[in-house]
Amino acid sequence: MTKMQSFFRWLLGKPTPVGDPLTEALNRFRDPAADTLELMRRLVAALRPKNRRDAGAGDRYQFMLDRLEADPELLAAFRGHVVHFIATRRLVTFFTDSGVLPGTGFFSEWWRILGSRLLPEVPDERRLKDCLHVIYDRTDDWRWLEATPPEYSRRFWALLAPADELRTIDWRSIQEQMLDAVLLLAHRVSGLGVENELMRASPNFDDDTPRFVALSAEALDFVNAFRAALNDPEQIADDGSQLLVIADQCHDTLQRIRKRALTIGTSLHLSYLLTRSEQSLERLRELVAILAFGQQTAARDEAIQSWAEFAHAAFLAENRRNSLRFYVSQLSRLLAVRVTENAARSGEHYICESNADYRHMWRSAAGAGALIGCMALLKIKAAALHAPLFGEAFMFSLIYGLGFVAIFLLGMTVATKQPAMTAQTLAGMLGDIKPTRSADLEKLVDVVAAVSRSQLAAIAGNVMVALPVAIAVGFGLSYWAGEPAITVEKGAHLIADVDPLSWALPHAAIAGFYLFLSGLITGYFDNRAAYAEIGPRIGRLRWLQALFGRERAGRFGNYIQERLGGIMGNFLFGCMLGSTGVIGTILGLPLDIRHIAFASANLGYALVGFQFELPLKAIAWAAFGIAAIGFINLAVSFALALRTAMRARGIHFEHWGPLLRVLWNRINHQPRSFLMPPRQAVGDA
Repeated sequence: MTKMQSFFRWLLGKPTPVGDPLTEALNRFRDPAADTLELMRRLVAALRPKNRRDAGAGDRYQFMLDRLEADPELLAAFRGHVVHFIATRRLVTFFTDSGVLPGTGFFSEWWRILGSRLLPEVPDERRLKDCLHVIYDRTDDWRWLEATPPEYSRRFWALLAPADELRTIDWRSIQEQMLDAVLLLAHRVSGLGVENELMRASPNFDDDTPRFVALSAEALDFVNAFRAALNDPEQIADDGSQLLVIADQCHDTLQRIRKRALTIGTSLHLSYLLTRSEQSLERLRELVAILAFGQQTAARDEAIQSWAEFAHAAFLAENRRNSLRFYVSQLSRLLAVRVTENAARSGEHYICESNADYRHMWRSAAGAGALIGCMALLKIKAAALHAPLFGEAFMFSLIYGLGFVAIFLLGMTVATKQPAMTAQTLAGMLGDIKPTRSADLEKLVDVVAAVSRSQLAAIAGNVMVALPVAIAVGFGLSYWAGEPAITVEKGAHLIADVDPLSWALPHAAIAGFYLFLSGLITGYFDNRAAYAEIGPRIGRLRWLQALFGRERAGRFGNYIQERLGGIMGNFLFGCMLGSTGVIGTILGLPLDIRHIAFASANLGYALVGFQFELPLKAIAWAAFGIAAIGFINLAVSFALALRTAMRARGIHFEHWGPLLRVLWNRINHQPRSFLMPPRQAVGDA
């Protein structure tokens, strides 16, 4: 159909036939001399959605399959092009590397991906792996490929590999390269299996080493036996069962190391090795299954399905090869789970189950509120110095950072630190819930109620103490110095900072993001301290042993290891709070932070600055702004922490309806449980 014909059909309101561009692309395959790579590129271009609103890719794919099935001559020409093209490419790298982490290491691959965005790589058309980047030449082709129904992929490969074609020279070439890939994958896993990092993470690894060594030997036997069967059709091919048993044993060893890493800590390199080894073992299983099924006439359907699933996943992974986000996601789960598990254990300490816990929360939050009241004044006085920008950021960061570290080491509680921790605990429970069991939902609602009353107690303790402490300190300093500690101009500025119609709420969201980030930092350093054995290493410092003695040095090392995550998380959180406003000034952007506890202390100092002559309406509006700031702080940090924890654990919770119904029923019948501990816990110590 010409462009003019298409225009007139559009003008008359008649839709252009779905199959026309696709039919043209398919008919080009009838030419045996045509360039197959270009033919397939044009075919994919015809299948690809024209824009984000185009949902017809699946219909076009089905049209293509129907067209091939209805035209045997076209199908034969199409099969000849595609199968011969695949058979004449170098396939080993496609089989061993597509969808598998490269052996260059994390940062080398990171820089390769960044470099390829600046200067695209030149594809080697002799390799199928590179040809896929020519055929699927859009970086987002994986999106519509992923949405294609799996049965379409099975139909496609069933058309290309009928039973009478599997013995042709082209398919024999493909099988030969698949056998080479099996051998290479086995050697790779054997080599990775004796890496020092894996041996260090598994105390009994010496007992498992023979499994990895045996994998290569068994793979060689399998490949030799299978090639002999290809040469002699009367001979029965090895089904690979023994090879798969050894592969399963190696996988079990890797899984034990993964579980132990959740206890002793992990590293980026260990996570990389584990992920690459597991991916290689899974690819080995897939190839062995395809080869074994392909040799059994009765199992042809299983062979087609295995190949279709493998090819579909490999095509998707290859198209996303230069996606930095996809690359990081392949190996981030172990590290993320370890980090969030540390945060979850911290989160359990923020949940009040009894009256004793509730009273302790009030006391610890009140202590933090008193210190925050003093920290807010230090920041006000530091700002009054009008130091250079770097000096101002440095002073603010130290005030916040050292103050939060002191609060942590003294066992006090900052209310806004809770959501990033308790979200991890809730995420762990969501992964274990069975919505058909009402007891599971009730147990989760119990935790939600406990988190609610804990959070309210912490907020009240911070705010109700920070505000009067600020008033008392400001009034006392004014009385002692004989002049106002806070000027009227500064008081007006502090009131304006909590105006909910200004930038206060976006700035509160920035603080909420930092709260979430500080939770991850805490988990990361807890993991690092455990993995690197920071405590025993500190205890071995000669100068520390000479100063305090060996026993005290060891205790000090253990003390630091147990608290390193909290120290670093709180200090770096303070640095983020202290430097954001200065960074905003340098960049000319409206960047700053608002934190509920500091905002309440600032309101106290503003009242002192105005000699308590502020109108009640202005005070009420400022109080509303502080409440809004607190809500944004908590909501942003909790939402981000919950999402991260669920993704790290691979949790897809789809039963919010039943959960919300149980939660609403609890609110209606027991609203007190969200504010106060259960009455039966009154006698708790």
